[in-house]
Amino acid sequence: MGIKTYNPYTPSRRNMTGSDFSEITKSTPEKSLLVSLSKNSGRNNQGKITVRHRGGGNRKKYRLVDFKRNKEGVPAKVIGIEYDPNRTANIALICYADGEKSYILAPEGLTDGMTVMNGPKAEVRVGNCLPLSEIPVGTQIHNIELYPGKGGQLVRSAGNAAQLMAKEGKYATLRLPSGEMRMVPIICRATIGVVGNGDHSLINLGKAGRKRHMGIRPTVRGSVMNPNDHPHGGGEGRAPIGRPGPMTPWGKPALGLKTRKKNKQSNKLIIRRRNGKAIK
Repeated sequence: MGIKTYNPYTPSRRNMTGSDFSEITKSTPEKSLLVSLSKNSGRNNQGKITVRHRGGGNRKKYRLVDFKRNKEGVPAKVIGIEYDPNRTANIALICYADGEKSYILAPEGLTDGMTVMNGPKAEVRVGNCLPLSEIPVGTQIHNIELYPGKGGQLVRSAGNAAQLMAKEGKYATLRLPSGEMRMVPIICRATIGVVGNGDHSLINLGKAGRKRHMGIRPTVRGSVMNPNDHPHGGGEGRAPIGRPGPMTPWGKPALGLKTRKKNKQSNKLIIRRRNGKAIK
């Protein structure tokens, strides 16, 4: 998908870019696969803010995307590629031979009229979903399961792909987009190909209002607050943070502090972290 620019008839338009939606072939969503989303503005069931800087934004409905791909041996035809406001990737509406419709993540190269299939007997072709045991080493994959039958959890955003590096015993070794090398049970499923809409990361929003349309509210730096509002606050003029390292508003270490538990069960499945170091 390409990037379009705008005539600079206002200052904010000068550097603004957007998607040209050239991959999109279907403009209206499938009503049977839509679910209403209620806004919570980052609040929990007690009304307390648990995620800051959320609120407002355009209305949108959730598209029920099939991450499990567990309908085996039934070919499905791609009806159209659609925009999804809930994710960076585009989605594809497919119709199985028995008439059932569902959404899947749209990989690069998937177009209207193509056929996709799920299951161990499917061909190794873009858009098909197979167990890792049936995928050749070196193949680029996305929408990867961590636990058999749970549905794809890894590599689902626009332009991303993991590579199947090796298969040995019960596990397959993957290289994730972050650079992490990780083992995943070989019976887990993955979809062939690279997630589409790869130019998404090149979009320049250009103005604060587009961020508000996404439901994201402004973030204020701690260094411009008062000492009673933030550990970085106070001082005459621009002052350093006055602490050994950056802090959250509640005085906890931030920016770089490792939060992964030392005794986490899945540590033994990570061969190399994204920083290039082996996990201990």
